[in-house]
Amino acid sequence: MEQIENATEALKSAFRRHASGVCIITMNDPEGNPVGFTATSVTSLGSEPALVTFNVSRGASSWRALKDVKYVAISMLSQESLSLAKKMSEDHSKRFLSDDWFREERHQIPIFKNVNAILICEVKRFVEVEANAVFIVSVESGLLTEELPSLLYHQRGYVIPGERLS
Repeated sequence: MEQIENATEALKSAFRRHASGVCIITMNDPEGNPVGFTATSVTSLGSEPALVTFNVSRGASSWRALKDVKYVAISMLSQESLSLAKKMSEDHSKRFLSDDWFREERHQIPIFKNVNAILICEVKRFVEVEANAVFIVSVESGLLTEELPSLLYHQRGYVIPGERLS
């Protein structure tokens, strides 16, 4: 085994070896404009009640909207969503220019069409930790589309699952 003494390098090296599901978090800013970003930190916190967590840097372009928002949508991406994942992690001013999204009826949250599943969530709380924040949201409802292999992030790149082992 290789010992890594620097905490930052240890964390980065370990998590490069940990595949994560890729999601898009979307919301509206205070003026009602769509805002969103690619996230690999989405995790189920529990099912009774239905809670989800995700993390974000407080320096992210979406932070201004996210810190005051009441509702978000979490979209789980599929193998068909690669271009969406890339678009939502690049220039924030170009993320909602095409017609690949719509607004859901109840909260008018922006929703992308080409995804595996969507959770509509209410923000319960967030905790600021150093330069980041951890959000806890409760699931209000969900939308399912055709199930395709999930998009994963691993070793600094996007991948899809290979052969099922169990």
